Amino acid sequence: MKAKQDNEEEPDMSVGIVKTLSSETKERLTRGQISQSKVDRYYRFLDDRVARKIFSHPVIVDNKFTGWFQDGSFDKTDLRHFVVQFSVFSNLFIEAQLKKTINAPTIEAMHASKEILLNELGVVFRNPNPKKTQEQPCTDCSNSKTCADTQAELVETEGTVDGGTFRFAAAHFEWLLRMAPFLDLTFSDMGKRRHGTSSTLFFCDELCRIYGSEDLQVALGASFGVENWAAAGFWKELVRGLQVFKRRECRDLPLAFFTWHDRVEDQHAMHTFAELERDYFSMDLDEDKFIEGAVEMLNGVKAFWDGLNSDRMKRSGERQPQMCCKFVLQRQ
Repeated sequence: MKAKQDNEEEPDMSVGIVKTLSSETKERLTRGQISQSKVDRYYRFLDDRVARKIFSHPVIVDNKFTGWFQDGSFDKTDLRHFVVQFSVFSNLFIEAQLKKTINAPTIEAMHASKEILLNELGVVFRNPNPKKTQEQPCTDCSNSKTCADTQAELVETEGTVDGGTFRFAAAHFEWLLRMAPFLDLTFSDMGKRRHGTSSTLFFCDELCRIYGSEDLQVALGASFGVENWAAAGFWKELVRGLQVFKRRECRDLPLAFFTWHDRVEDQHAMHTFAELERDYFSMDLDEDKFIEGAVEMLNGVKAFWDGLNSDRMKRSGERQPQMCCKFVLQRQ
């Protein structure tokens, strides 16, 4: 997830595909530094391949698990399993991000990868121009003044780790860990590879293989796929369901991990095409490899969510006979 650049023109996101060129690209076109034919190829690439192969991918348009999760009807067992699997992804993502940093093609790309890596580990973004916001306590909690969710609202979602402050408590995994005692979990139950299901581990391994690939063209496609999956709205669906559960069953359940990421993706959604545009006009982008990287990465993401959906349906099937037996006993 990249920090917004000050001179970045905000494109129109009213439709999925952004076809408004930045002022920088328009100026280069006017000066003859890029050709109109390349601009035409870029538009065809967006229409014929990006829209068809990436934005129509099932994990972006039809995530069955988050669609079910958002109504908050899940129970504590469902939530515990989900949090454990997400903690494995969160922890193992650090491996993939480190590989992406190591395999960066330029020092600028390495810096961008380090921004993500170090923020994940607990370096808080330093924003030279922070927005003035007043602390908004979490009204759902009994201890709202010290609630982790309230504190998370004060953590910047934009800026740079350069000159930022490291805090153990700001590590993303530790935000998830704060949920553990409310779900009868401990540190030893979360975040390790041994805790992952086969579908979760497949996803994490694909992140290392594709997102962290040495092949720049494949890695660029994977990054684009991941960014657009993250910006597709699944965080909002998760937050919606978690807030329902919190109000119903556990008023002090901290949701900082999810609410913070939701706010971040709101800001990043509009910037993914700006990054694609810069890459397309600054290098000889291999369209085939780019699409291959994006689609394979999204297939890995889909495997993760499909695994969670299969797990919850299995648990639902196991619970059903117990409910029927209880009903029979009540009738007798």
